[in-house]
Amino acid sequence: MLVCAAALALAPTAQAQNSARPAPEAATGWTAKAAVVAAHELVVAAHPLAAQAGADILAAGGSAADAAVAVQLMLGLVEPQSSGLGGGAFALLWDEATRKLTSLDGRETAPAGATPALFLAPDGKPASFYDAVIGGRAVGVPGVPRLLAALHARAGRLPWARVFEPAIRLAESGFAITSRLARLIAADKFLAGDPAARAYFFEPDGTPKRAGTVLRNPGYAAVLRALASGGADAFYAGAIAADVVAAVASEPHPGSLSASDLAAYRVIEREPVCGRYRAVTVCGMGPPSSGGVAVLQILALLERFDLAASRVGTVASAHLLAEASRLAFADRDQYLADPAFVPQPVAALLDPSYLAQRAMLISPERSLGKAVPGELPRRAGALAPCCAPDASLELPSTSHFSIVDRAGNVVAMTTTIEDAFGARRMVRGVLLNNQLTDFSFLPERDGKPVANRVEPGKRPRSSVAPTIVLGADGNPMIVVGTPGGSRIIGYVAQALVAMLDWGLDAQAALELGHVVNRNGATDLEAGSAAAALKDGLEKLGHAVNLAELNSGLHAMLRRGGTWIGGADPRREGLAIGR
Repeated sequence: MLVCAAALALAPTAQAQNSARPAPEAATGWTAKAAVVAAHELVVAAHPLAAQAGADILAAGGSAADAAVAVQLMLGLVEPQSSGLGGGAFALLWDEATRKLTSLDGRETAPAGATPALFLAPDGKPASFYDAVIGGRAVGVPGVPRLLAALHARAGRLPWARVFEPAIRLAESGFAITSRLARLIAADKFLAGDPAARAYFFEPDGTPKRAGTVLRNPGYAAVLRALASGGADAFYAGAIAADVVAAVASEPHPGSLSASDLAAYRVIEREPVCGRYRAVTVCGMGPPSSGGVAVLQILALLERFDLAASRVGTVASAHLLAEASRLAFADRDQYLADPAFVPQPVAALLDPSYLAQRAMLISPERSLGKAVPGELPRRAGALAPCCAPDASLELPSTSHFSIVDRAGNVVAMTTTIEDAFGARRMVRGVLLNNQLTDFSFLPERDGKPVANRVEPGKRPRSSVAPTIVLGADGNPMIVVGTPGGSRIIGYVAQALVAMLDWGLDAQAALELGHVVNRNGATDLEAGSAAAALKDGLEKLGHAVNLAELNSGLHAMLRRGGTWIGGADPRREGLAIGR
């Protein structure tokens, strides 16, 4: 696998902590979806109203970037548990005119007052997960407002204020709570603890609002109007910023986020990481996301195997996916973090000779068990490991959308507030993230600092993997991404193999039962055809868990002159095209 562009063992305590974390966005059923074929433009997003908002902007002459802004603003209203202005995001942008791919890092940052001991209890041990999540100390400086502004400035066609109109109208007129949102509100133990969230999501008697209840969010509409007229600065300074700071400073667990932290926030334009896989070029996000590098490693490790021969849905193919993934996760946990704080050996991790050597560890007959990080080649620019490994597992309250416009411009954007409903702090109709819990709670191990420890101004490691695949002709061929916490990497890798090796269309690829390995047990999606692989994988030496693997994959696949859109049947998403 060749690098076309690059951005610069788990502690037992952390392992126990991670295994105790529940999935924040529980499975809420399976809704069959049909593939959507589009000749000109296509939007695939996590909620029908968000997909429609993006499609309407495209129909009005907007670009993929314009539609992306409209989709995100609508998701913050109708899918508030997953993303919004109070969170962060990563975006890939393909500009058809210049034929250039750019990645934008809108990840949250730790406040200047954050320290490596942020999530340590008084006894020096890591805090329990929800003691860390709930309240202001988990809130990072949000990046979404500035990321949306950066997308629009770079590739927007419609006026900035125009793309705000759909979300403003609906926030004022109201929308019906879906079954999924209603179930998540009812299941959450912490949301009612915040007065603003309680007033919005619960009835006066304290009961959760039911599906079909019309929600109006005039506070959010006012924030959107302020941003529409004043740009992203309206969020990072002035009255809105003051209210964010006050909410973060409130009990319980107040945080240190300040007005100066908000004013200093910047989006970072980075070169995407890209690599060859068979006849195509696969591109994703570089650090501080581990997603792009890990997906590329998995594909490179699989390239010596004939996956078409091993076939979809077999023990042989599931075994190979799991083994490649455990090797990629071993390297991820050792090396990847914010490149501004820890040297990132991306070129070495994607060096073809290194990956060829690692691939030889994969046996079709037997699992290799717990993988260890590889010794990176110095000639590829690697540095000796500076830090202890960390396998912090971010949670999957996230959303992804994929968009192509009539001119051929493409946006793949994964956006998140981390846990469901974030830190359970609502400000002017906006939920704030708890993204700082994506850092390692343990600042060091065996006398070495953990690369992903908390530090002032640092961006926590992520696993998001918005991905654009360029076909042999150099044009975008696949656009895909998903929520799912650290399982994002496995979900995206499997979807790519399904489309590239097994010949499935975008919808069929997303409907496969998930097979995921994060350098431990192999997770099989309960209730899916993948669950039937359990005995066969155990005979190969895998420890196997059956679990609800609640992805939210949204993909587009170009075949000939048309696009095929697919939306994950596990969530509410929809593809709309023409």
